Amino acid sequence: MKKLINKIQEIRKSKIKNKIDRRLKDFLILNKKSNNEWFFELCYCLLTSNWKAKESIEIQKKLTPNGFLNWNEEKLARFLKKSGHRFWPQRANRIVLARKYKNIKDILLEENDKRMWLLKNIKGLGMKESSHFLRNVGFFDYAILDRHIISSLIDNGIIAEYKTLTPKRYIEIEKKMHKICKKLDMSQGELDIYIWYIKTGTILK
Repeated sequence: MKKLINKIQEIRKSKIKNKIDRRLKDFLILNKKSNNEWFFELCYCLLTSNWKAKESIEIQKKLTPNGFLNWNEEKLARFLKKSGHRFWPQRANRIVLARKYKNIKDILLEENDKRMWLLKNIKGLGMKESSHFLRNVGFFDYAILDRHIISSLIDNGIIAEYKTLTPKRYIEIEKKMHKICKKLDMSQGELDIYIWYIKTGTILK
């Protein structure tokens, strides 16, 4: 843990901190935007599940707003296939199903346990994707345990290797990350971006 903390503290003294701060500000700006903007971000997180974030960002740009809101499932599927998405028929179906909750902002602002609501109601969102979406719309209290974050935690001896990331294990790891957050005086959402940068050299969303 100490090695990872030292590395993050080193980055915080560099110009990278300004870029990370701007990305966090982007999430807070999105927090103030409309139901539609939140829905587009929800669709982005549906696209990223077990797929590539950078490519999902490019698809999101092309599908916002009309594709996400209005294209039928067949047209969406054709576009995703043409764009190279690995799970094109499934993701088209899940985006169409998610339209039932196009007023996602209004719904979540009334919920105490926002992640649990997403898990129960949005097909295709697991713990990671739900946490990812919530972080991107300005709720920074959730860990986004993708393969890069998990790999870093294993490399730094913070967690042991495992076969399956169950919801119970996810919460256990999240608690360990919370301890790192306390030592660094930062949120889970901010910590995620620092670790992601350490592993990939990029700052996405």
